[in-house]
Amino acid sequence: MASTASEIIAFMVSISGWVLVSSTLPTDYWKVSTIDGTVITTATYWANLWKTCVTDSTGVSNCKDFPSMLALDGYIQACRGLMIAAVSLGFFGSIFALFGMKCTKVGGSDKAKAKIACLAGIVFILSGLCSMTGCSLYANKITTEFFDPLYVEQKYELGAALFIGWAGASLCIIGGVIFCFSISDNNKTPRMGYAYNGATSVMSSRTKYPGAGGDLKTTNPSKQFDKNAYV
Repeated sequence: MASTASEIIAFMVSISGWVLVSSTLPTDYWKVSTIDGTVITTATYWANLWKTCVTDSTGVSNCKDFPSMLALDGYIQACRGLMIAAVSLGFFGSIFALFGMKCTKVGGSDKAKAKIACLAGIVFILSGLCSMTGCSLYANKITTEFFDPLYVEQKYELGAALFIGWAGASLCIIGGVIFCFSISDNNKTPRMGYAYNGATSVMSSRTKYPGAGGDLKTTNPSKQFDKNAYV
């Protein structure tokens, strides 16, 4: 029962992390920078893995898509690949988890389901590591440019998408670890033993009948009938 509850908790945590990781791909604010005026913010610059935009004080945004994938910076290409891999691994991990959980009717025996659940945990851990690496690589580029005194172009700060990606990656890793430990819980669960007592003994052919004086007399039922009884 405890193993089933831990698998349900691991599944909910892992799916929540996978949803957060998936939501970072279309999220706008991977990095953001603002230009402040004397009274209000005059412009907000932000960018993600697919485009860069600027929003003025009236709320109007002008965006420019990256022209070519081959012309992109190396860290953006790496982040794209890592985040897409994280989303794909999380998808397959959720399928494996459904087959490996004890509360489902598919997956085979308990031993086979435990192995599938452990495989789902490993896939979720890989998904979390991919997302963590992609977000950390992007954040490292932002912080390096921000603290570089020789960098004269527009400097950015960490956007909300990075924190969402880190949170989702952490949940995927935690859920995957719980799935991996569930196989040890299944091995510790004792099996129900059923003792075999052998076949039911055949009633003895010798039957006791009360004799004279109340004493029990042993007779052979084959001798109670003569040969004429079978005619």
